[in-house]
Amino acid sequence: MTTRKYLTSAVTAALLVVASQASAQELDSTNISYVGSWSSLSLYKNFEKPFWQDHVPEASDGKITTDVTTFDQMGLGGGEVYRLMARNVIEVTSTVADYAVADAPELEGLDMPMMAPDVATARKIAEAYRPVLAEAFVERFDNAQLLAVVPYPSQVVFCNTEIKGLLDLKGKKIRASGRTTAEFLETLGAEGITLNFSEVPGALQRGVIDCAVTGSLSGYSSGWQEVSTHLYPLPVGGWDYVITAMNGKKWASLSPDTQKWLQKEIHDNYENPVWDSAVEETREGIACLTGEGKCSRGEPGDMVLVEATDKDFTEVSRHLQATLLPNWANRVDQKWVDRWNETIGKVTGLTATK
Repeated sequence: MTTRKYLTSAVTAALLVVASQASAQELDSTNISYVGSWSSLSLYKNFEKPFWQDHVPEASDGKITTDVTTFDQMGLGGGEVYRLMARNVIEVTSTVADYAVADAPELEGLDMPMMAPDVATARKIAEAYRPVLAEAFVERFDNAQLLAVVPYPSQVVFCNTEIKGLLDLKGKKIRASGRTTAEFLETLGAEGITLNFSEVPGALQRGVIDCAVTGSLSGYSSGWQEVSTHLYPLPVGGWDYVITAMNGKKWASLSPDTQKWLQKEIHDNYENPVWDSAVEETREGIACLTGEGKCSRGEPGDMVLVEATDKDFTEVSRHLQATLLPNWANRVDQKWVDRWNETIGKVTGLTATK
C-alpha cells in the first residue's frame, strides 16, 4: 500500500509537470514592457520587480520576455502613465489609482478616507469594485485591460508638530495622498496640499507643510521618520490602491491561452502575495517608525504614536456620508454612482448620492 501510494504521488507530480510544460508551450512568444510604481518602495522592490522581471520569463519557459522599469526612473510623476498606455507608448503599467483620477474620476470611488479600516475590508472593497474598474479602463484608456489591484500599507498621517488626535489636524498644512483625502482634511479645517511623494521630506523639514499622508512602510523606507515627530495610525488616506493594466492593442495581440495564463499568474503570484503582506507591512511600518515593536528593516525611529478614538471613527463616517461621497458623485455620471452603490455600497453600508 505504501509503495502504491508513493507511485501514485510520483505519477501525479509527473503529470502536473507535463501539464505545466504543455501550458507553457501553448503560450505566445512575446516581449512585455512593464513600467512599475515607485522604485524605492517595497511594493516594487519586493513584488512588482520580482514578478515581472523574474517570474514571468521563468514560468513561461522563456516564451515571454520582459523589460522592466518604473515611472520615476523614466522621469515621470505617475499620473500620466495610463494616458501613455492608451497611446501605446507603454504596454503594461502600475500606478496609484488616486494619481489618475483627473483622467478617470470613477477610480476615486475605490479609495475613500478610512472607508476600509482594515485590510480585510480593503480587499472586499477592491474585489467588489473590480468589474467597475475594468469597465472604466476600457472606456477611459482605449480598451485597456485591468490586470491587478493591490494596496500599499495603510495610508497614515506623519506630522512634524505635536498632535493628540484627529481633530488636532485642524489648521495644519497637510500633504494629501489624493483628492478625496484633501477634501476630507479640509472638512477637518486643515489645508490639503498637493506635493509629489519625493518632495515631502524636504517640505516637512523646512516647515512648508506640517503633516503628510502616506503608507507607514513607504514613509519609513523614504526616511519620513527623520523629519516627523508624531504618527496618527488610522488610514486617513485609505490604502492607495495600485492598479496594473495593459494597453488594449497589446492585450488583443495575445492569444486567449496567453491571456488566461497571464491573468492566473498575476492573481496567484503577485496579487495574493501583496494582499497577504499588507497586514504585516502596515504593522511593521508603524513599529519601524515608532520603535514600538519589531523592526527588521533597519534602525527604528522614535515617533510618538497618537492613539485613535471611537470619536475619530464617528467623525470620519459623518464626513464620508455628508460630504465626500456627494462630492465624488457629482464628478461622475450617474451610472458610476449606481455601480458604486451596487458594489462598495453593499460592502460598507454607505450610500453615494448626487
